[in-house]
Amino acid sequence: MTPNIDDSSMEAKIAVATVSGKAYYLLVNELKARRIDFLSLTPYEPVPLNAQVVITTEAEREHVKHAKVLVYQENTSPSAIVDEAIKLSEGKKDFETLVVGVDPGKTFGIAVMSDGNILNTMTCSSIAETVNAISGIFSKQGAAVRILKVGNWAPSYTAELLPMLDSTLPKDVTIEIVREAGTSRFIGQTAHKRGLKHAMAAIKIAERRGQLYTRKDVEETR
Repeated sequence: MTPNIDDSSMEAKIAVATVSGKAYYLLVNELKARRIDFLSLTPYEPVPLNAQVVITTEAEREHVKHAKVLVYQENTSPSAIVDEAIKLSEGKKDFETLVVGVDPGKTFGIAVMSDGNILNTMTCSSIAETVNAISGIFSKQGAAVRILKVGNWAPSYTAELLPMLDSTLPKDVTIEIVREAGTSRFIGQTAHKRGLKHAMAAIKIAERRGQLYTRKDVEETR
């Protein structure tokens, strides 16, 4: 493994310092999937001043000289530690805005974004699975502003999904309905990859402004 050093990575606020092939592979794939710039180092290399946080493994922790070090537990999902790294790299304890985009259909795409960064993407195969996944996201992730954006390309799925989410999600979550026109034009070349087109469409939905959906539970408390 060679250090991932170039002009763009030298400006990155997150560094991955490990010689563990498996840990490096998992962490880097997670960072790339979220479009997060990063710097690759060995645990013995000096950390550039611009790096705000370093991710390493338990065995290599003692060799990393930096004020903010996160220890990745090997054989676990890298999602949570990358979430924490993003917050630390931006000097935040919590996110300001949390947006979840949903692409409804036979396969549901879900994208989780915070302050403009992609935290996670996933796909679900049923409405029940989708509701559970979204409920889990909002129960675990706090933010000053929390928004759910649901695409309208498959109206029958959207119509069934919205009332279930309305009755399940916390009252501080705003729900919007987003027009999906044009969200799939840029993913034609990746459509052969299972689930990717749905996740990419969900990202575009999360990035768009939608029409406010009036929540019944919220209205009843006013």
